[in-house]
Amino acid sequence: MLLIMNALKLIPVILSFLLLGAHFYRAGLVPLTVLCAITPLLLFMRKSWIPRLFQILLLAGALEWLRSLYFFAAMRIAWDQPWTRLAIILGTVALLTALSGLVFNNRKLRRIYQAESD
Repeated sequence: MLLIMNALKLIPVILSFLLLGAHFYRAGLVPLTVLCAITPLLLFMRKSWIPRLFQILLLAGALEWLRSLYFFAAMRIAWDQPWTRLAIILGTVALLTALSGLVFNNRKLRRIYQAESD
């Protein structure tokens, strides 16, 4: 039961990577898609560096969402199309991607990843 509860706490992290993978797939960047799909498998490693790695990757993912937001909003503005809804959606996705790294601040998850230190 404890294993399931800890796995549930990691759902935001996994969903963030799957969403990034879908984003890269739509852009035709298959190597990044595969990388996003297999990166969550590292969560099975109980090493002390795993939480920090995921926090960095999730921040990089949030920056990618913000880059996409800027690119698509600029394109829509240039074409004189509405862009507000796009900005709200991609801004929210960027925020949630960045915030999903905070799950590693959970005391029980910290204990799991410190249990088998490097």
